[in-house]
Amino acid sequence: MKRYGNFWPDIIDFENLLQAARQAQRGKRYRPNVLAFNYNLDKELLQLQRELQEKTYRPGKYRTFKIEDPKPRLISAAPYRDRVVHHALCNIIVSPLERTFITDTYANRVGYGTHRALRRFVHFARTSRYVLQCDVRKYFPSLDHVILKTMIRRKIKCPDTLWLIDTIIDGSNPQGETIEYFPGDDLLAPVQRRRGLPIGNLTSQFFANLYLNGFDHFVKEQLKSRKYLRYVDDFACFADDRSFLVDARSHIEAYLKTLRLRLHPVKSQLFETRFGANFVGFRVLPDLIRVRRVF
Repeated sequence: MKRYGNFWPDIIDFENLLQAARQAQRGKRYRPNVLAFNYNLDKELLQLQRELQEKTYRPGKYRTFKIEDPKPRLISAAPYRDRVVHHALCNIIVSPLERTFITDTYANRVGYGTHRALRRFVHFARTSRYVLQCDVRKYFPSLDHVILKTMIRRKIKCPDTLWLIDTIIDGSNPQGETIEYFPGDDLLAPVQRRRGLPIGNLTSQFFANLYLNGFDHFVKEQLKSRKYLRYVDDFACFADDRSFLVDARSHIEAYLKTLRLRLHPVKSQLFETRFGANFVGFRVLPDLIRVRRVF
């Protein structure tokens, strides 16, 4: 397995930081914090570059709020200068690491997205009798920091880049107080293990994809599920053989436990595709597709 090194000079390069600032301000250019940063842009970027070079950079405090999407979600907005750092990091590490992703994972990837995912889902649904459609329970709040860092270290060996990634992960704000026990845990394990990534961060979106990358390969290569796709924590396996999907679910649940994750008990179901399925905001039926009604 290839491990990447020497990302650091490209991450802290001034031109990369400048590009990151332009990316971070899209749609937010006239907000007070962005205007203040841009007023002394060169000075701010040089200061940020210096902090990264000297390892004195520390993430700021998050601003949190709830949205209905359609279910309630806690969104954490990082300070603008931190979002610049997130873009600077992702500009360099995402492309090489995405090469290890399967084709059929669609969230937060350039050239992919909901519409391409929907087309693939429709194709699978209309050429298969059954679908095992699953949702990971409280995905972002459940992402385990130790497991995530271990995964990243299998891909990246650059010490400076790992320092920045660890700093961003460790700077995550609390995402919920749910206590979950998994095989092998002692009484204090769920309390002592740090978990959860802020949904609003660009880095969180990428790390969330990476966290299930090994799982994607497991489903495709070990379970031999030819018709499988994933969008963030929503995934589906299609087949004409119902018993194959029943067996696959038990293996999927066991694998997810090794990542300290569980399937949502209600949203994870095995059913016939002729009854229709919901995916990325649409209702997919045998003869039509319609936008889901949200109340």
